[in-house]
Amino acid sequence: MGRIPGDPNAVRWVLFAVGFRLPPENREWVRHELTDAGWRGRTVRRLLVPLVPICVVLSFLPGPTWLRIMVPALALITSVGTVLISADDLRTARLRQHGLPAPLDKDLNRPPH
Repeated sequence: MGRIPGDPNAVRWVLFAVGFRLPPENREWVRHELTDAGWRGRTVRRLLVPLVPICVVLSFLPGPTWLRIMVPALALITSVGTVLISADDLRTARLRQHGLPAPLDKDLNRPPH
């Protein structure tokens, strides 16, 4: 896919990934990032930005090899699972953070929390 109007540079993308608000010129990109097809996958990818370095650090803690593998794996699996479970609420919060309307929940006929 080509670049869309308002694509942030690498630094702004990382800031967005860790929760910062982007400036108004990135508004259309934020709308695309959080509402177009594949938004759940992009949400998980943004989670991995701060999580992978933490898992790498956890793998260097002292202990048997199996424990040094399982602790980061558990952190990764539980974090990704939690984000997938709460993806709709996370998306709504990020859209509101940028002043964009949240899509309606099909079951509730209103935006998620």
